[in-house]
Amino acid sequence: MDFVCPGDPAVWDVDGRRFGPCFADLVLGFAGNAIAAVAALGLFLAKRNTNRAQNVTRSLSEKLLAFGVPGFAACLSLLGLTMLAKKKFEGKDVKNYELFFTCSQFIAWMSLSLVRVSGAWFEILYNPIMCFFWILKVILEIPHLQYKLILLKAASSFIEIISFCTATIFGLFVTVAAVIGQSGIKREANSIEAPLIPNNEKAEGETTDMIKDYSLWELLTFKFVNPVMDIGITRQLDFTDLLELPNELRATSCYDKLLSSWTAEYQNHHDNSSLLRAMSNSYGWTYLRLGLLKVLNDSIGFVSPLLLNKFIRLLQQGSDGMDGYILAISLGLTSIIKSFLDSQYSFRLAKLKLMLRSSIMGIIYWKCLCLSLAERSRFSEGEIQTFMSVDADRTINLCNSLHDAWSLPLQIGVALYLLYTQVNYAFLSGLAITIILIPVNKWISTRIAGATEKMMKQKDRRISCAGELLAHIRTVKMYSWEKLFTERLVERRESEVKHLATRKYLDAWCVYFWATTPTLFSLSTFSIFAITGHALDAATVFTCVALFNTLISPLNSFPWVINGMIDAVISSRRLSNYLSTPEHHSSELNASADLLNHHFKRYTKVTHNPMAIVFQNVSCSWSSSSVAELNIVLRDISLQLQKGFFIAIVGEVGSGKSSLLNTVIGETRVISGSISSCGSIAYVPQVPWILSGSLRDNILLGKEFDPRRYEEVIEACALHVDISAMTRGDMSHIGEKGTNLSGGQRARLALARALYHNSDVYLFDDILSAVDSQVASCILEKAIMGHQLMQKTRLLSTHNLQAIFAADMIVVMANGLIKWFGTPKSFLATPYSRTSKPDNSSPTSFAASVKDKTPMVTCELKPDAVLEDSVVCYEETKDRVEEEARKQGKVELGVYKKYAAFVGWSTVVLIFLSAFLMQTSRNGNDIWLTYWVDTSTGTNNTRFYLIILAMFGIINSLFTLGRAFSFAFGGLRAAIHIHASLLENIISAPICFFDQNPSGRILNRLSSDLYAVDDSLPFILNIFVANFFSLFGTLVVLSYSQVSFLLVLLPLWLIYRKLQFYYRSTSREVRRLDSVARSPIYSSFTETLDGSSTIRAFQNEGFFFERFIQHVTLYQKTSYTELVASLWLSLRLQLLAGFIILFIAMMATISFHSSSLVNFATPGLVGLALSYAAPVVSLLNGFLTTFTETEKEMISVERVDEYIGIPQEELQGSEPPPRSWPTEGKIEFEHVTLKYKPELPPALSDVSFLIASGMQVGIIGRTGAGKSSILNALFRLVPIWNGRILVDGIDLAKVAVRELRGHFAVVPQSPFLFDGSLRENLDPFNTKTDLRIWEVLENCHMKGQVESIGGLDIHVKESGASFSVGQRQLLCLARAILKSSKVLCLDECTANVDNQTASLLQNTISAECKGMTVLTIAHRISTVMKMDNILVLDQGKLVEEGNPEALMNHRHSRFAQHVKASQM
Repeated sequence: MDFVCPGDPAVWDVDGRRFGPCFADLVLGFAGNAIAAVAALGLFLAKRNTNRAQNVTRSLSEKLLAFGVPGFAACLSLLGLTMLAKKKFEGKDVKNYELFFTCSQFIAWMSLSLVRVSGAWFEILYNPIMCFFWILKVILEIPHLQYKLILLKAASSFIEIISFCTATIFGLFVTVAAVIGQSGIKREANSIEAPLIPNNEKAEGETTDMIKDYSLWELLTFKFVNPVMDIGITRQLDFTDLLELPNELRATSCYDKLLSSWTAEYQNHHDNSSLLRAMSNSYGWTYLRLGLLKVLNDSIGFVSPLLLNKFIRLLQQGSDGMDGYILAISLGLTSIIKSFLDSQYSFRLAKLKLMLRSSIMGIIYWKCLCLSLAERSRFSEGEIQTFMSVDADRTINLCNSLHDAWSLPLQIGVALYLLYTQVNYAFLSGLAITIILIPVNKWISTRIAGATEKMMKQKDRRISCAGELLAHIRTVKMYSWEKLFTERLVERRESEVKHLATRKYLDAWCVYFWATTPTLFSLSTFSIFAITGHALDAATVFTCVALFNTLISPLNSFPWVINGMIDAVISSRRLSNYLSTPEHHSSELNASADLLNHHFKRYTKVTHNPMAIVFQNVSCSWSSSSVAELNIVLRDISLQLQKGFFIAIVGEVGSGKSSLLNTVIGETRVISGSISSCGSIAYVPQVPWILSGSLRDNILLGKEFDPRRYEEVIEACALHVDISAMTRGDMSHIGEKGTNLSGGQRARLALARALYHNSDVYLFDDILSAVDSQVASCILEKAIMGHQLMQKTRLLSTHNLQAIFAADMIVVMANGLIKWFGTPKSFLATPYSRTSKPDNSSPTSFAASVKDKTPMVTCELKPDAVLEDSVVCYEETKDRVEEEARKQGKVELGVYKKYAAFVGWSTVVLIFLSAFLMQTSRNGNDIWLTYWVDTSTGTNNTRFYLIILAMFGIINSLFTLGRAFSFAFGGLRAAIHIHASLLENIISAPICFFDQNPSGRILNRLSSDLYAVDDSLPFILNIFVANFFSLFGTLVVLSYSQVSFLLVLLPLWLIYRKLQFYYRSTSREVRRLDSVARSPIYSSFTETLDGSSTIRAFQNEGFFFERFIQHVTLYQKTSYTELVASLWLSLRLQLLAGFIILFIAMMATISFHSSSLVNFATPGLVGLALSYAAPVVSLLNGFLTTFTETEKEMISVERVDEYIGIPQEELQGSEPPPRSWPTEGKIEFEHVTLKYKPELPPALSDVSFLIASGMQVGIIGRTGAGKSSILNALFRLVPIWNGRILVDGIDLAKVAVRELRGHFAVVPQSPFLFDGSLRENLDPFNTKTDLRIWEVLENCHMKGQVESIGGLDIHVKESGASFSVGQRQLLCLARAILKSSKVLCLDECTANVDNQTASLLQNTISAECKGMTVLTIAHRISTVMKMDNILVLDQGKLVEEGNPEALMNHRHSRFAQHVKASQM
């Protein structure tokens, strides 16, 4: 021992306060270097033996760190050896232990250089073995550091100082990097610990819990998300790259739990059922267990202020031994332990919220499947959509608020007690200020809750109106109602913004109180403490500052917690009210656990009754059970329908035909009587329900594919020709609601679905009205009366004469009553037959048709019936329609600039300036406190210090107020302008945009994305700006108070930069995937709302529920991956901050324990540094988290901006027409060619014709002949490719589209009434008198029915649900006549009315429309027989033109063939 340590072999020096030089160099230093060398050489040998080299691109900072620092340190070590040799040569005393230490240091750095050469250098930063060695080395180096600092005083060479600093800083840096992530830098594919088989490669069908495959360390550090993040920095993420869901997060298991609890809750409490109670029964125990973790986490939070107090007092008083080191390490370890506890609590709480979210979404969707249309009428569609998009999220936020409700008071109590131990009762002054603010905050919270509830109601109205607009956008454009609906939406938006503004400015006051309370608290407490004669010292001041920060956050958060609880309770009550609504009663749904395995079951009583359907004294209503007014639509119906019969239901418009069919499937509310049906039911509604998907999917609707039956159904429904013309056949994509199909094709597709399901009872609601006479004849013979349905019970609501007299029985209805029931032969003798006879027909002709129930004309469709005009190119547009586009990479700077422009640049400058000055005054306040405790020697200058402190407090308060209100104003301004721009650009988009984008996707922009712009983006952006300036101020103060902090600032920045780059690359893509995954949920939900009656009739709830659960599961995957990635970052940032605290505390301890040149700080500055280092945990995490969250929320702005930038219709015309145009109504097509896509064949091919003013012209042709394309071209819904269209000699291409459409009148094929009064629907611009309106209603045969229900001021429900389809068509005709345009276009406007009414309407049109040019598209030949001229279209070409009578005289004319085929 004397050889190595001659003269000083002791472990401790003489005074016992520090290690001896020999022990420090030989044991601590030499051991640390040996460990580093052995680990590095071992890694080098392992790397050399694995021949798996791979080129990886590194950034400049990585190369500098990897190649420069080890080599530089090795050179310095070599230089150190040279210096020792020089000293020895000069005869100076060189200790052997110095030689051993310097040699070992040289060997260690050379070993690291070898590792660099081998290419394995970066594994040092994440290899677990290397991580262990580096931690061990640094633990040994920490006490060695104290000894080296003493030597710095006597250092004779600058080289020694630089060598030591480089080695120490680099060692700390590598250790921190290794501990914080092991993956802060991208893992290479040739990592020696990389598994041979990736974890994500599982056997097909394997459903093991992925969480169980991870080690405890991976779960604690969230390392299992590394593979996803590795992919995220190399390419765009896809859904297949995301984390697999743990079993407890799978949507089916989540839904299973909550449904069971809700079912029990509803059975026990019925109308008083509470969703919150059901949630508690399902997940209450899990939630309570989280409370234990939160107690532990909160308790650890109070250890740091106590340790800080002890540490500063130790520095003030001085202490021998290791007490300072122990306290310093304790401060760092406390922060690190709290980091793990906090991340685990957040992880488990967020997982619980994800479980609840999927559960609530599931039961909302399930309820949608269960509610009959009558019961659902108590809620608007917009309100139900809000349940899914907003209320579900707000309800689960209760998870945060409930634990905070008890945790925050507990934290407050402990903090107050600890303050009392420091400043006695002086803290009561600060507490008084805070207590005074509690009722203020409570009042603000109450007002915010009220404003939020009102805002949500207005949001419901706006979304409902927007959904109505999007669902009928084609009609809105043809009416030129864009301005009308813009005004309606703006009016609703203004009401919403009014309450949003109230909330924003109240929020601003909350922000102000939250930000200024710590300053006011400290000012009042220290003032009272000093005035009462107590001396302020560093330990007291900075312990109190730490406790203030601990106390103020709970005090200010408590009103927000209460507000969150109120919001959650309001939303949960809304959901409970919805979920408690009585369900569809036609057949019950099995709500057992079996249902949760993706399938709904029905209970069906099997009987041998020969009757298929039996009504016994049934009266029913379309109103829900919550409405006192019954509004009975069917009265005292008694009817027995035999199995296997074909029953035709006839009657005038509004007689109750559709209500009768809907009563069979349980969609109406039965007031009295009973209904029974035998067997399964297939239902085809009057307005066919078409899914967004392939044509085959629409037919199968979840059933297995049977090729033979499928082909039979296709043939029977005359779809084979349509399919053969499609690019991808029956796999072609059908747009939402069948927008790329004609009305006839939609009807036949819905019919094919019914036939394929092979049910016992078939209900057809006027399906023949949508097709031409030949197609109607064909599907009547081959489908309705074909061999597949010959033995089935069929009910057909119709006005088609062939069908009526081919039926076994006829039911006549009028005013909700059954007026007559019997055979077709008996029907001829009744007065009711007059409503079904065509004009000039005789009973003899009817009798002939009665004898033969089959159609007279052989049903053979020629292959020239091509797809309808509006069919888009399936092959090329399929992906674009089905998959939502998403951008890649970071959010572009231009998006931020656009948002700033919406906010206003002057407001942006004001926000940043006030935030900067606010933080500056806050830091100045704390530095002044430090100066006070370090320089004050008595109480004689207390007043001076207090005045300056008060000035800082007042300045901080003023700038905080300015920042809060400028932010509220800017966010509100942006919300208003963004909505206005988005609405204007969506409503002005061409019709093809709506064909290619489902309304749910567009509605997502107007709801979820706009909600982010309104609320979450300004909220998170406000926090981000505050965190940015707080972090900047903190770093400045730390650098000022502890100069040593500058030594780690560069390594800290490199680690921080690498972490944020690694995280942000993934988080952006995951958020985009999250937005994309959310859209199908709303699209599917909207589709289900539209087709719920069809789904229930087909007993297909299970298929659609499983489909929805798949969408939710995908959404869960994106949210789960996003959660784990964010916690991955949060934990590493908190650990980084913990190491900063450890470093500062160690530097302070070493400084006070050494009498060296390096004197880092006074006790006041140490206290200031540590009190600022502690919040770095939250500031670093908060800054990057809020920056990332801001970027994520900016994706909503990006998505909105994407729609703001969509192509627009040509709103400006080059030649404005005269105000009175058109004066004559002369229409001329000159060689018009129209294509819907460049790849598609022309829908109109070189069509030319002239319609003189005042003529009434009928346009006929088979399905897909191009009839609707004539109107599309005339109204410029689709631009023509060639030719031109003239009206009164003016080229329509030169007229602004809205002005053009505003001068024409139209009755669309799909009648549209919007939510509002009937007067508004008939005369939306209020230009007609009531007398004129009543006159037109009388001529349209609707006056009596309107008077009976309340007159012109009655409220029309959403989409005109108050009226039948036929009544809607008549009201739309009345609206068109009221417009008094010179050009009137009628698209099948009498398709859904009876023959007698249709004949009367033709007389009305002839009388009311004298002098008007009328274009009529019709399937009924009787509709066009009295027209002045006929246009016959075929395959997009005009094949025949002339007077109807003249064409009839030519037996071989196309028109004559159509007449013959119509069986007239």
